[in-house]
Amino acid sequence: MNKRVDPADLDSDQTPLYAPRKQVYPQSVSGTFRNIKWGLMGFCLAVYYILPFVRWDRGPNAPSQAVLVDFPNRRFYFFFIELWPQEVYYFTGLLIIAAMALFLMNAVGGRIWCGYLCPQTVWTDLFYAVERFIEGDRRERMKKADGKLTARRMGEIVAKHSIWLFIAWWTGGAWVIYFADAPTLVKQLATFQAPATAYIWIAVLTFTTYTLAGFMREQVCVYMCPWPRIQAALTDEWALNVTYRRDRGEPRTSIKKAEELRAHGLAAGDCIDCHQCVAVCPTGIDIRDGAQLGCIMCGLCIDACDRVMEKVDRPIGLIAYDTDINIVRRAEGKAAIYRIIRPRTVIYAGIIALVGGVMLYALLTRSFLDISVRHDRNPLFVTLSDGSIRNAHTVHLLNKRQQTSTVALDVEGLPEAEVHVVGLDAAIPGKPLIPVGPDQGRELRVLVTIPPTLQVGGSTPLTFRATDTATGETAVATDHFIAR
Repeated sequence: MNKRVDPADLDSDQTPLYAPRKQVYPQSVSGTFRNIKWGLMGFCLAVYYILPFVRWDRGPNAPSQAVLVDFPNRRFYFFFIELWPQEVYYFTGLLIIAAMALFLMNAVGGRIWCGYLCPQTVWTDLFYAVERFIEGDRRERMKKADGKLTARRMGEIVAKHSIWLFIAWWTGGAWVIYFADAPTLVKQLATFQAPATAYIWIAVLTFTTYTLAGFMREQVCVYMCPWPRIQAALTDEWALNVTYRRDRGEPRTSIKKAEELRAHGLAAGDCIDCHQCVAVCPTGIDIRDGAQLGCIMCGLCIDACDRVMEKVDRPIGLIAYDTDINIVRRAEGKAAIYRIIRPRTVIYAGIIALVGGVMLYALLTRSFLDISVRHDRNPLFVTLSDGSIRNAHTVHLLNKRQQTSTVALDVEGLPEAEVHVVGLDAAIPGKPLIPVGPDQGRELRVLVTIPPTLQVGGSTPLTFRATDTATGETAVATDHFIAR
Protein backbone atom coordinates (compact mmCIF):
# COMPACT_ATOMS: atom_id res chain seq x y z
CA MET A 1 0.00 0.00 0.00
CA ASN A 2 1.39 3.39 -0.98
CA LYS A 3 1.80 5.82 1.85
CA ARG A 4 1.14 9.48 1.19
CA VAL A 5 4.11 11.68 2.01
CA ASP A 6 3.41 14.97 3.72
CA PRO A 7 5.61 17.74 2.32
CA ALA A 8 6.12 18.98 5.85
CA ASP A 9 7.87 15.71 6.68
CA LEU A 10 10.49 16.21 3.98
CA ASP A 11 13.97 17.37 4.86
CA SER A 12 14.12 21.15 4.52
CA ASP A 13 17.42 20.80 2.65
CA GLN A 14 15.89 18.56 0.00
CA THR A 15 15.55 20.22 -3.39
CA PRO A 16 11.86 20.52 -4.34
CA LEU A 17 10.67 18.99 -7.58
CA TYR A 18 9.22 22.30 -8.71
CA ALA A 19 11.31 25.19 -7.47
CA PRO A 20 9.77 28.66 -7.61
CA ARG A 21 11.20 30.89 -10.30
CA LYS A 22 13.69 33.47 -9.15
CA GLN A 23 14.00 36.71 -11.06
CA VAL A 24 17.36 36.97 -12.82
CA TYR A 25 19.07 40.37 -12.88
CA PRO A 26 22.18 39.99 -15.07
CA GLN A 27 24.90 42.52 -14.44
CA SER A 28 26.59 44.31 -17.30
CA VAL A 29 30.14 43.26 -18.11
CA SER A 30 32.80 44.20 -20.63
CA GLY A 31 35.36 41.99 -22.27
CA THR A 32 36.18 39.90 -25.31
CA PHE A 33 33.09 37.70 -25.33
CA ARG A 34 30.73 40.57 -24.51
CA ASN A 35 32.17 42.49 -27.48
CA ILE A 36 31.64 39.47 -29.72
CA LYS A 37 28.04 39.25 -28.55
CA TRP A 38 27.50 42.98 -29.21
CA GLY A 39 28.94 42.63 -32.71
CA LEU A 40 26.87 39.57 -33.62
CA MET A 41 23.72 41.08 -32.10
CA GLY A 42 24.13 44.25 -34.16
CA PHE A 43 24.83 42.27 -37.32
CA CYS A 44 21.85 39.91 -36.88
CA LEU A 45 19.43 42.73 -36.06
CA ALA A 46 20.67 44.85 -38.98
CA VAL A 47 20.23 41.96 -41.42
CA TYR A 48 16.75 41.16 -40.11
CA TYR A 49 15.41 44.73 -40.11
CA ILE A 50 17.14 46.15 -43.20
CA LEU A 51 17.23 43.21 -45.64
CA PRO A 52 13.57 43.55 -46.82
CA PHE A 53 14.32 47.09 -48.03
CA VAL A 54 17.32 46.09 -50.14
CA ARG A 55 16.53 46.37 -53.86
CA TRP A 56 17.62 44.02 -56.67
CA ASP A 57 16.88 44.72 -60.33
CA ARG A 58 15.48 41.61 -62.05
CA GLY A 59 14.00 43.32 -65.06
CA PRO A 60 10.62 44.85 -65.90
CA ASN A 61 8.53 41.74 -65.23
CA ALA A 62 9.89 40.77 -61.80
CA PRO A 63 9.79 42.22 -58.26
CA SER A 64 12.73 44.39 -57.24
CA GLN A 65 12.95 43.26 -53.62
CA ALA A 66 16.21 41.40 -52.95
CA VAL A 67 14.66 38.85 -50.56
CA LEU A 68 10.99 38.07 -51.07
CA VAL A 69 8.68 35.16 -50.36
CA ASP A 70 6.00 35.69 -53.01
CA PHE A 71 3.16 33.36 -52.02
CA PRO A 72 0.57 34.66 -54.56
CA ASN A 73 2.92 33.91 -57.47
CA ARG A 74 4.56 30.93 -55.74
CA ARG A 75 8.11 32.24 -55.92
CA PHE A 76 11.03 32.75 -53.57
CA TYR A 77 13.57 35.42 -54.50
CA PHE A 78 17.01 35.74 -52.94
CA PHE A 79 19.05 38.33 -54.81
CA PHE A 80 19.91 36.69 -58.18
CA ILE A 81 18.28 33.37 -57.23
CA GLU A 82 14.64 32.63 -58.07
CA LEU A 83 13.10 29.40 -56.83
CA TRP A 84 9.85 27.80 -57.98
CA PRO A 85 7.65 25.34 -56.05
CA GLN A 86 9.12 22.51 -58.17
CA GLU A 87 12.54 23.35 -56.68
CA VAL A 88 11.64 22.72 -53.06
CA TYR A 89 14.64 20.38 -52.84
CA TYR A 90 16.83 23.48 -52.43
CA PHE A 91 15.08 24.18 -49.12
CA THR A 92 15.63 20.56 -48.12
CA GLY A 93 19.33 21.05 -48.80
CA LEU A 94 19.36 24.26 -46.74
CA LEU A 95 17.73 22.46 -43.81
CA ILE A 96 20.36 19.71 -43.99
CA ILE A 97 23.15 22.31 -44.07
CA ALA A 98 21.60 24.19 -41.14
CA ALA A 99 21.33 21.01 -39.07
CA MET A 100 24.91 19.97 -39.84
CA ALA A 101 26.16 23.48 -39.06
CA LEU A 102 24.41 23.31 -35.70
CA PHE A 103 25.96 19.90 -35.02
CA LEU A 104 29.37 21.21 -36.07
CA MET A 105 29.13 24.22 -33.77
CA ASN A 106 28.17 21.91 -30.92
CA ALA A 107 31.10 19.60 -31.63
CA VAL A 108 33.52 22.55 -31.63
CA GLY A 109 32.18 24.87 -28.94
CA GLY A 110 29.10 23.43 -27.25
CA ARG A 111 26.07 25.71 -27.25
CA ILE A 112 27.72 28.65 -29.01
CA TRP A 113 24.61 28.91 -31.19
CA CYS A 114 22.56 29.47 -28.03
CA GLY A 115 25.00 31.97 -26.58
CA TYR A 116 25.58 34.14 -29.62
CA LEU A 117 23.21 33.58 -32.57
CA CYS A 118 19.89 32.22 -31.32
CA PRO A 119 17.05 34.74 -31.92
CA GLN A 120 15.94 34.31 -28.30
CA THR A 121 19.42 35.34 -27.12
CA VAL A 122 19.72 38.22 -29.59
CA TRP A 123 16.38 39.81 -28.73
CA THR A 124 16.74 39.15 -25.00
CA ASP A 125 20.13 40.92 -25.08
CA LEU A 126 18.46 43.84 -26.83
CA PHE A 127 15.70 43.98 -24.23
CA TYR A 128 18.27 43.79 -21.42
CA ALA A 129 20.17 46.72 -22.96
CA VAL A 130 16.99 48.81 -22.94
CA GLU A 131 16.27 47.79 -19.35
CA ARG A 132 19.76 48.75 -18.15
CA PHE A 133 19.63 52.06 -20.01
CA ILE A 134 16.39 53.07 -18.28
CA GLU A 135 16.56 51.38 -14.86
CA GLY A 136 20.29 51.01 -14.25
CA ASP A 137 22.50 47.99 -13.65
CA ARG A 138 21.89 44.92 -11.51
CA ARG A 139 21.95 46.54 -8.05
CA GLU A 140 19.73 49.45 -9.06
CA ARG A 141 17.19 47.16 -10.70
CA MET A 142 17.04 44.86 -7.69
CA LYS A 143 16.53 47.81 -5.32
CA LYS A 144 13.82 49.29 -7.51
CA ALA A 145 12.04 45.93 -7.80
CA ASP A 146 11.81 45.74 -3.98
CA GLY A 147 11.18 49.45 -3.46
CA LYS A 148 8.08 51.59 -3.43
CA LEU A 149 6.20 52.48 -6.58
CA THR A 150 6.91 56.21 -6.97
CA ALA A 151 5.98 58.48 -9.85
CA ARG A 152 9.55 58.30 -11.17
CA ARG A 153 9.55 54.53 -10.93
CA MET A 154 6.23 54.38 -12.75
CA GLY A 155 7.69 56.55 -15.51
CA GLU A 156 10.65 54.19 -15.88
CA ILE A 157 8.35 51.19 -16.13
CA VAL A 158 6.16 52.86 -18.75
CA ALA A 159 9.19 53.96 -20.77
CA LYS A 160 10.81 50.52 -20.66
CA HIS A 161 7.70 48.65 -21.71
CA SER A 162 6.89 51.21 -24.39
CA ILE A 163 10.30 50.69 -25.99
CA TRP A 164 9.95 46.91 -25.61
CA LEU A 165 6.57 47.03 -27.35
CA PHE A 166 7.96 49.20 -30.14
CA ILE A 167 10.83 46.76 -30.72
CA ALA A 168 8.41 43.83 -30.62
CA TRP A 169 6.01 45.59 -33.00
CA TRP A 170 8.75 46.39 -35.49
CA THR A 171 10.04 42.82 -35.21
CA GLY A 172 6.62 41.56 -36.28
CA GLY A 173 6.37 44.21 -38.98
CA ALA A 174 9.80 43.35 -40.39
CA TRP A 175 8.82 39.68 -40.63
CA VAL A 176 5.63 40.49 -42.55
CA ILE A 177 7.38 42.63 -45.16
CA TYR A 178 9.50 39.66 -46.22
CA PHE A 179 6.26 38.40 -47.85
CA ALA A 180 5.33 41.55 -49.79
CA ASP A 181 7.01 44.56 -51.36
CA ALA A 182 8.43 46.34 -48.32
CA PRO A 183 7.90 50.03 -49.18
CA THR A 184 4.41 49.34 -50.49
CA LEU A 185 3.32 47.31 -47.47
CA VAL A 186 4.81 49.81 -45.01
CA LYS A 187 2.80 52.58 -46.65
CA GLN A 188 -0.34 50.42 -46.54
CA LEU A 189 0.23 49.61 -42.88
CA ALA A 190 0.70 53.29 -42.03
CA THR A 191 -2.53 54.26 -43.83
CA PHE A 192 -4.45 51.24 -42.48
CA GLN A 193 -4.98 49.85 -45.98
CA ALA A 194 -2.95 46.67 -45.58
CA PRO A 195 -4.59 43.23 -45.69
CA ALA A 196 -6.05 42.00 -42.41
CA THR A 197 -3.62 39.06 -42.48
CA ALA A 198 -0.69 41.47 -42.13
CA TYR A 199 -2.12 43.09 -39.01
CA ILE A 200 -2.93 39.71 -37.47
CA TRP A 201 0.60 38.37 -37.96
CA ILE A 202 2.17 41.57 -36.68
CA ALA A 203 0.00 41.34 -33.56
CA VAL A 204 0.94 37.68 -33.00
CA LEU A 205 4.67 38.30 -33.45
CA THR A 206 4.56 41.45 -31.34
CA PHE A 207 3.01 39.48 -28.49
CA THR A 208 5.45 36.57 -28.74
CA THR A 209 8.54 38.80 -28.98
CA TYR A 210 7.40 40.99 -26.09
CA THR A 211 6.60 37.97 -23.94
CA LEU A 212 9.58 35.75 -24.73
CA ALA A 213 12.29 38.43 -24.70
CA GLY A 214 10.78 40.67 -22.04
CA PHE A 215 9.45 38.23 -19.46
CA MET A 216 10.23 34.57 -20.08
CA ARG A 217 13.86 35.10 -21.11
CA GLU A 218 16.01 32.32 -19.57
CA GLN A 219 12.90 30.19 -19.06
CA VAL A 220 12.73 29.69 -22.82
CA CYS A 221 16.30 28.34 -22.85
CA VAL A 222 15.85 26.10 -19.80
CA TYR A 223 12.33 24.75 -20.24
CA MET A 224 10.93 25.43 -23.71
CA CYS A 225 13.85 24.89 -26.08
CA PRO A 226 14.62 21.24 -27.01
CA TRP A 227 18.18 21.95 -28.16
CA PRO A 228 19.85 21.70 -24.68
CA ARG A 229 18.55 18.13 -24.40
CA ILE A 230 19.53 17.24 -27.96
CA GLN A 231 23.03 18.71 -27.80
CA ALA A 232 23.80 16.72 -24.67
CA ALA A 233 23.53 13.57 -26.80
CA LEU A 234 25.70 15.05 -29.58
CA THR A 235 28.59 16.43 -27.57
CA ASP A 236 31.78 14.57 -26.68
CA GLU A 237 34.79 14.96 -24.41
CA TRP A 238 36.67 17.05 -27.00
CA ALA A 239 34.05 19.80 -27.34
CA LEU A 240 34.98 23.18 -25.88
CA ASN A 241 32.58 24.23 -23.14
CA VAL A 242 32.61 27.09 -20.66
CA THR A 243 34.34 25.46 -17.68
CA TYR A 244 35.35 26.42 -14.17
CA ARG A 245 38.81 25.00 -13.57
CA ARG A 246 38.37 23.43 -10.16
CA ASP A 247 41.95 22.22 -10.00
CA ARG A 248 43.04 25.84 -9.89
CA GLY A 249 40.10 27.53 -8.19
CA GLU A 250 39.54 25.27 -5.18
CA PRO A 251 39.43 25.66 -2.28
CA ARG A 252 37.65 28.99 -2.58
CA THR A 253 38.56 31.66 -0.09
CA SER A 254 38.93 35.41 0.29
CA ILE A 255 42.07 37.22 -0.80
CA LYS A 256 43.24 37.80 2.76
CA LYS A 257 42.53 34.25 3.86
CA ALA A 258 44.29 32.85 0.78
CA GLU A 259 47.42 34.82 1.62
CA GLU A 260 47.39 33.45 5.17
CA LEU A 261 46.94 29.88 3.95
CA ARG A 262 49.75 30.18 1.43
CA ALA A 263 52.01 31.72 4.08
CA HIS A 264 51.54 28.56 6.16
CA GLY A 265 52.14 26.30 3.15
CA LEU A 266 48.49 25.31 2.81
CA ALA A 267 46.47 25.06 -0.40
CA ALA A 268 44.37 28.01 -1.48
CA GLY A 269 42.49 28.37 -4.76
CA ASP A 270 42.41 31.39 -7.05
CA CYS A 271 38.61 31.72 -6.75
CA ILE A 272 37.85 34.46 -4.22
CA ASP A 273 34.13 33.60 -4.18
CA CYS A 274 33.11 37.04 -5.46
CA HIS A 275 30.05 35.62 -7.30
CA GLN A 276 30.67 37.88 -10.30
CA CYS A 277 30.31 34.88 -12.61
CA VAL A 278 26.82 34.33 -11.18
CA ALA A 279 25.89 38.02 -11.30
CA VAL A 280 26.56 38.37 -15.04
CA CYS A 281 24.99 35.05 -16.12
CA PRO A 282 21.83 35.64 -18.20
CA THR A 283 20.31 32.39 -16.91
CA GLY A 284 21.40 32.90 -13.29
CA ILE A 285 23.45 29.71 -12.88
CA ASP A 286 26.72 29.20 -11.00
CA ILE A 287 29.24 27.83 -13.49
CA ARG A 288 31.34 26.59 -10.59
CA ASP A 289 28.76 23.86 -9.99
CA GLY A 290 29.82 22.20 -13.26
CA ALA A 291 28.03 21.57 -16.57
CA GLN A 292 24.37 22.57 -16.38
CA LEU A 293 21.33 22.67 -18.63
CA GLY A 294 20.98 26.40 -18.12
CA CYS A 295 24.46 27.30 -19.40
CA ILE A 296 24.20 28.78 -22.91
CA MET A 297 28.01 29.08 -23.32
CA CYS A 298 27.87 32.85 -23.85
CA GLY A 299 31.23 33.41 -22.14
CA LEU A 300 30.11 36.41 -20.06
CA CYS A 301 31.26 34.66 -16.88
CA ILE A 302 34.71 34.37 -18.48
CA ASP A 303 34.85 38.14 -19.00
CA ALA A 304 33.70 38.79 -15.43
CA CYS A 305 36.16 36.35 -13.90
CA ASP A 306 39.09 37.59 -15.99
CA ARG A 307 38.47 41.15 -14.81
CA VAL A 308 38.49 40.01 -11.18
CA MET A 309 41.66 37.96 -11.68
CA GLU A 310 43.39 40.99 -13.17
CA LYS A 311 42.38 43.12 -10.19
CA VAL A 312 43.69 40.60 -7.63
CA ASP A 313 46.87 40.02 -9.67
CA ARG A 314 46.19 36.40 -10.54
CA PRO A 315 46.31 34.68 -13.94
CA ILE A 316 43.21 34.94 -16.09
CA GLY A 317 41.45 31.85 -17.42
CA LEU A 318 40.04 30.50 -14.15
CA ILE A 319 36.82 30.19 -16.16
CA ALA A 320 37.46 29.44 -19.83
CA TYR A 321 36.40 27.37 -22.81
CA ASP A 322 37.83 23.95 -22.06
CA THR A 323 37.24 20.24 -22.73
CA ASP A 324 36.41 17.31 -20.47
CA ILE A 325 39.63 15.66 -21.63
CA ASN A 326 41.72 18.55 -20.34
CA ILE A 327 39.95 18.56 -16.99
CA VAL A 328 41.09 14.98 -16.48
CA ARG A 329 44.57 15.64 -17.86
CA ARG A 330 45.20 18.58 -15.53
CA ALA A 331 44.10 16.51 -12.57
CA GLU A 332 46.76 14.00 -13.64
CA GLY A 333 49.38 16.73 -14.04
CA LYS A 334 49.43 16.50 -17.84
CA ALA A 335 49.48 19.32 -20.41
CA ALA A 336 46.24 20.39 -22.08
CA ILE A 337 45.54 19.25 -25.65
CA TYR A 338 42.90 20.40 -28.14
CA ARG A 339 41.51 18.60 -31.18
CA ILE A 340 39.13 20.73 -33.20
CA ILE A 341 39.73 18.55 -36.27
CA ARG A 342 38.54 15.03 -35.50
CA PRO A 343 36.27 12.46 -37.22
CA ARG A 344 33.09 14.04 -35.91
CA THR A 345 33.87 17.56 -37.10
CA VAL A 346 35.28 16.29 -40.41
CA ILE A 347 32.08 14.33 -41.10
CA TYR A 348 29.86 17.32 -40.31
CA ALA A 349 31.98 19.67 -42.42
CA GLY A 350 32.10 17.09 -45.22
CA ILE A 351 28.31 16.77 -45.30
CA ILE A 352 27.96 20.56 -45.40
CA ALA A 353 30.46 20.78 -48.26
CA LEU A 354 28.86 17.89 -50.15
CA VAL A 355 25.28 19.15 -49.88
CA GLY A 356 26.38 22.71 -50.57
CA GLY A 357 28.34 21.58 -53.63
CA VAL A 358 25.42 19.58 -55.01
CA MET A 359 23.09 22.53 -54.49
CA LEU A 360 25.52 24.93 -56.14
CA TYR A 361 25.99 22.61 -59.12
CA ALA A 362 22.23 22.14 -59.48
CA LEU A 363 21.72 25.91 -59.26
CA LEU A 364 24.37 26.72 -61.86
CA THR A 365 23.23 24.05 -64.31
CA ARG A 366 19.48 24.20 -63.75
CA SER A 367 17.16 24.59 -66.70
CA PHE A 368 14.93 27.60 -67.18
CA LEU A 369 12.59 25.48 -69.32
CA ASP A 370 10.55 22.61 -67.96
CA ILE A 371 8.00 20.17 -69.42
CA SER A 372 5.65 17.59 -67.97
CA VAL A 373 3.25 15.25 -69.80
CA ARG A 374 0.08 13.49 -68.69
CA HIS A 375 -1.71 10.91 -70.87
CA ASP A 376 -5.51 11.08 -71.13
CA ARG A 377 -7.00 8.16 -69.20
CA ASN A 378 -10.47 7.97 -70.64
CA PRO A 379 -10.24 6.91 -73.38
CA LEU A 380 -6.61 5.78 -73.66
CA PHE A 381 -6.79 5.93 -77.47
CA VAL A 382 -9.29 6.66 -80.24
CA THR A 383 -9.57 4.83 -83.58
CA LEU A 384 -10.57 7.27 -86.33
CA SER A 385 -12.80 6.46 -89.34
CA ASP A 386 -9.83 5.95 -91.65
CA GLY A 387 -8.20 3.50 -89.25
CA SER A 388 -5.73 5.99 -87.76
CA ILE A 389 -5.10 5.78 -84.00
CA ARG A 390 -4.96 8.93 -81.89
CA ASN A 391 -3.69 9.50 -78.34
CA ALA A 392 -4.32 12.69 -76.40
CA HIS A 393 -1.78 14.15 -73.97
CA THR A 394 -1.80 17.16 -71.69
CA VAL A 395 1.57 18.94 -71.90
CA HIS A 396 2.58 21.59 -69.38
CA LEU A 397 5.41 23.96 -70.38
CA LEU A 398 7.14 26.14 -67.80
CA ASN A 399 9.20 29.21 -68.72
CA LYS A 400 11.30 30.46 -65.79
CA ARG A 401 12.88 33.34 -67.67
CA GLN A 402 11.79 36.95 -67.34
CA GLN A 403 11.05 37.25 -71.08
CA THR A 404 8.73 35.41 -73.46
CA SER A 405 10.19 32.21 -74.90
CA THR A 406 9.19 30.47 -78.12
CA VAL A 407 9.28 26.72 -77.61
CA ALA A 408 9.46 24.12 -80.35
CA LEU A 409 7.72 20.88 -79.37
CA ASP A 410 8.98 17.62 -80.85
CA VAL A 411 7.57 14.13 -80.20
CA GLU A 412 10.07 11.32 -80.72
CA GLY A 413 9.49 7.58 -80.83
CA LEU A 414 7.04 7.33 -83.73
CA PRO A 415 8.63 8.95 -86.81
CA GLU A 416 5.47 8.74 -88.92
CA ALA A 417 3.21 10.19 -86.25
CA GLU A 418 1.41 13.48 -86.78
CA VAL A 419 1.59 15.94 -83.88
CA HIS A 420 -1.10 18.56 -83.50
CA VAL A 421 -1.47 21.11 -80.70
CA VAL A 422 -5.11 22.00 -80.22
CA GLY A 423 -5.67 25.68 -81.01
CA LEU A 424 -2.22 26.10 -82.55
CA ASP A 425 -0.99 25.61 -86.11
CA ALA A 426 2.34 23.88 -86.66
CA ALA A 427 4.91 26.35 -88.05
CA ILE A 428 7.39 23.51 -88.55
CA PRO A 429 6.03 20.12 -89.67
CA GLY A 430 5.86 17.91 -86.58
CA LYS A 431 7.33 20.69 -84.40
CA PRO A 432 4.72 23.24 -83.32
CA LEU A 433 6.07 26.60 -82.11
CA ILE A 434 4.52 27.60 -78.80
CA PRO A 435 4.99 31.03 -77.18
CA VAL A 436 5.22 30.91 -73.37
CA GLY A 437 5.01 34.15 -71.39
CA PRO A 438 7.70 35.40 -69.02
CA ASP A 439 7.86 33.58 -65.69
CA GLN A 440 4.73 31.63 -66.64
CA GLY A 441 3.47 28.16 -67.43
CA ARG A 442 1.28 27.08 -70.31
CA GLU A 443 -0.88 23.97 -70.54
CA LEU A 444 -1.60 22.46 -73.96
CA ARG A 445 -3.60 19.57 -75.35
CA VAL A 446 -1.42 17.61 -77.79
CA LEU A 447 -2.84 15.00 -80.17
CA VAL A 448 -0.49 12.31 -81.51
CA THR A 449 -1.91 10.35 -84.46
CA ILE A 450 -0.39 7.40 -86.35
CA PRO A 451 -1.61 6.32 -89.85
CA PRO A 452 -3.35 2.96 -90.32
CA THR A 453 -0.35 1.71 -92.28
CA LEU A 454 1.89 1.94 -89.21
CA GLN A 455 1.75 -1.21 -87.12
CA VAL A 456 2.79 -0.69 -83.47
CA GLY A 457 2.56 -2.73 -80.29
CA GLY A 458 0.27 -2.11 -77.39
CA SER A 459 2.50 0.54 -75.79
CA THR A 460 5.27 2.52 -77.45
CA PRO A 461 7.54 4.91 -75.48
CA LEU A 462 7.32 8.56 -76.54
CA THR A 463 9.73 11.40 -75.75
CA PHE A 464 8.35 14.92 -75.65
CA ARG A 465 11.21 17.36 -76.25
CA ALA A 466 10.75 21.10 -75.73
CA THR A 467 13.43 23.41 -77.20
CA ASP A 468 13.81 27.13 -76.61
CA THR A 469 14.36 28.47 -80.14
CA ALA A 470 16.36 31.45 -78.85
CA THR A 471 18.76 29.76 -76.43
CA GLY A 472 18.68 26.15 -77.62
CA GLU A 473 17.88 24.97 -74.10
CA THR A 474 15.89 21.73 -74.00
CA ALA A 475 13.65 19.90 -71.55
CA VAL A 476 12.43 16.32 -71.88
CA ALA A 477 9.48 14.30 -70.56
CA THR A 478 8.41 10.74 -71.39
CA ASP A 479 5.04 9.05 -71.92
CA HIS A 480 3.60 6.17 -73.98
CA PHE A 481 1.52 5.79 -77.12
CA ILE A 482 -1.28 3.28 -76.53
CA ALA A 483 -2.58 1.41 -79.59
CA ARG A 484 -4.70 -1.40 -78.22
